[in-house]
Amino acid sequence: MAKLWSGRFLDESAGLLDEFNASLPFDKLLYEEDIDGSIAHATMLGAQGIITPEEANILKEGLLKVKSEIESGEFEFNIEDEDIHMAVEKRLTQIVGDVGGKLHTARSRNDQVALDFRLYVLKSNKKIIMLLQKLIQTLLDLAKPHTQTLMPGMTHLQHAQPINFAYHLCAYMSMFMRDCERFQSSLKRNNILPLGCAALAGTPHPIDRQKTAKLLGFEKVSINCLDTVSDRDFALEILFNISVMMMHISRLSEELILWSSSEFGFVTFSDAYSTGSSIMPQKKNPDVPELLRGKSGRTFGNLISLLTVLKGLPLAYNKDMQEDKEGVFDSVQTALISLKILNESMATLTINQDKMAAACKVGHLSATDLADYLVKECKIPFRQAHHITGRAVALAEQEGCDLSELSAQKLQSIDERIKPDVAKYLSLEASMNARTSEGGTSSKRTKEQLAQIEAWLKEA
Repeated sequence: MAKLWSGRFLDESAGLLDEFNASLPFDKLLYEEDIDGSIAHATMLGAQGIITPEEANILKEGLLKVKSEIESGEFEFNIEDEDIHMAVEKRLTQIVGDVGGKLHTARSRNDQVALDFRLYVLKSNKKIIMLLQKLIQTLLDLAKPHTQTLMPGMTHLQHAQPINFAYHLCAYMSMFMRDCERFQSSLKRNNILPLGCAALAGTPHPIDRQKTAKLLGFEKVSINCLDTVSDRDFALEILFNISVMMMHISRLSEELILWSSSEFGFVTFSDAYSTGSSIMPQKKNPDVPELLRGKSGRTFGNLISLLTVLKGLPLAYNKDMQEDKEGVFDSVQTALISLKILNESMATLTINQDKMAAACKVGHLSATDLADYLVKECKIPFRQAHHITGRAVALAEQEGCDLSELSAQKLQSIDERIKPDVAKYLSLEASMNARTSEGGTSSKRTKEQLAQIEAWLKEA
């Protein structure tokens, strides 16, 4: 069958060209956005008198029939139709006759695909925002009972200072809140109608872009048509936002993998979200966080791929831009399944408080507290206090115990200015709760952070 654009061509397209040129195998995912956009366009054409109201109604009824056929599986996709736009229009014309050819009045595939793709991205933003908020709520619920559950806070993956588990989770909730805000910002910034720009320069037909925008739920129309048909910033933004979010998920996944190992034992994954070994019957593997960690790489690649495609394109539309969709579709689907399974994994996670507490007895986590004590209570300059504390750590190593377990007498043998009440400053609980500055790890400050996150969720 002849292409809809084939009027000036004498020879039929080669089969290999059809295979290479077509985007239908992947852009058929946009059928709903394409049909919604066409219904709005037909409504506007009828209201403006560009086509008759009767013709507009015929087109809309026909488009709904096409949508029904696609969703029921009756619709036959043919690679010769090139893309979802042509496939829908061809079937529409088969259903309603010649009036189907009037649908494309005052638009081009350039602004049509920009509309479909933008609608898909905006819809995906909303889905990801909802799943992020659900994940934050799950982490919040997980954290609330653990504002006094001690665990080692680390730098360089070495034990550093005692913190509480809820405080650690607050750090990840803060990351995911920023992710959520990035998606919300993109949603607002990119809520702009591209339809009506035609190929690149607008149209001589008396269209009403504001009406089309209202019908499709856009806040405003784009300013410049030349920019609009070649703009894929909205696609880059969702790829970037997903990449940052997946980087945060990967960081959490790395810790979950470590924490679930025998060496740590801080957490235990439920059997429902663990896998076994084909050869070692005893194994319980953290495949979920490992896959999440790995999937971050593919989302990074999709971002770099689209940046590379766009970097040298002259205005306006170029066929290179057909490469804009598959990476976005892949990253969106990766983001959605990743958020869902991470949420379920965290909701069913077992926290091993005794293992966390025992780990706090390794690494002399209250060393900074001794130095701070010497400064505040003994009026010793910090550099001297740092040296004295180092000697105390060395003594604890010799004694085979944690610094928090050294007696006052042992500490006074290092420096006589140390007072008998030093022990109460060196307990791990006291160390954790001593950090009362805003944003700190004390139980009181952690509860404040949880309250702030909860309030943020209610306003979201």
